[in-house]
Amino acid sequence: MLLKKIHTQDIAEVDAILPIIKIEKTIEIIIVPNSRLTNNEQANIGFVIDEEKILRILTERYQNVSITEINCEENLEELVKRKPDLVFSGVKYFFFENRNVWLNEYLDKFGISYIASGKESLDNEFDKSVAKIILQKEKIKTADFFITNPGEHLTEKSIPIDFPLFIKPLTGGDSIGIDENSIVFNFKSYTEKVLDIKQNQNSSSLVETYLAGNEYSVGILENSFNGIITAMPIEIIVEKNLNGHRILDFDVKRNDNERVIFVNDAKIFNKLSKMAIDSFRALGGKSLSRIDIKMDNLGVPHFIEANFMPGLSEGYFYKSCQLNLGISYEEMIYIITNNGLISVTKK
Repeated sequence: MLLKKIHTQDIAEVDAILPIIKIEKTIEIIIVPNSRLTNNEQANIGFVIDEEKILRILTERYQNVSITEINCEENLEELVKRKPDLVFSGVKYFFFENRNVWLNEYLDKFGISYIASGKESLDNEFDKSVAKIILQKEKIKTADFFITNPGEHLTEKSIPIDFPLFIKPLTGGDSIGIDENSIVFNFKSYTEKVLDIKQNQNSSSLVETYLAGNEYSVGILENSFNGIITAMPIEIIVEKNLNGHRILDFDVKRNDNERVIFVNDAKIFNKLSKMAIDSFRALGGKSLSRIDIKMDNLGVPHFIEANFMPGLSEGYFYKSCQLNLGISYEEMIYIITNNGLISVTKK
């Protein structure tokens, strides 16, 4: 038998002749007006997507992919009548006639699959104190904490945990409301930061025991076919500020001043992975997530917060996939999409 060596040129010629066979699925990318605003500017957006970029990627593999803007409840009703195989969206809820209609909850009623977690799980992670209480019951370590507003603690003795403390808004993401004044060592600084969060974020404050160790984020991908959860830890390194503290604050994130590296230490890698998977399960996560973890000064990991609609730009979630799995951005989108489509098949 004569063996012929196949050259790259031969493959290119064959590809030019044979049509690319696309998967026969219908996917709708759902957006709302002004969906390019950040989730701080538009609270009903879980994460901002570049819908045109997602469209280009998915069109390479699937037959029927489109972008749908939802402007009114009738648009949503038309969506469920079309019954797409998958809804790909970063929208949490819509404002219809002075009420919120949660997209994923609405889709559940009609058996239509989507890429992220359901409403109950999103509720669990949205309020950081709720997430921490749930995990405390599951014996998962998290920093001691309390919730407060200006004027609720009038003396240092009334504060239930010891200084130093870390103070941030009770809800919200992207480190909004976190800055160099978030670490406080005395009562005066404490009252000033709590007031600042109320005035500028219109939020109660979550006050925690300050954890001085390294900072990590763990990407989570759940295989919808077999339920296997893959944890993808990364370390986030921030330079010390003028006060000698490493704070992953809003300005650091906005200006991309942090470094992200793979976690090479196997012992730390396994600790982070276990905590992230346990947290994901305890909070009822589905498909994908990002779990933030911080060490104390003894190197003990503590749960910080969960994000069940992690950003799908090229931020921490993608970097966790890239560094741990060695995949491209397009491959990440295909994995997330395929998981959603498998969910459809299993229903």
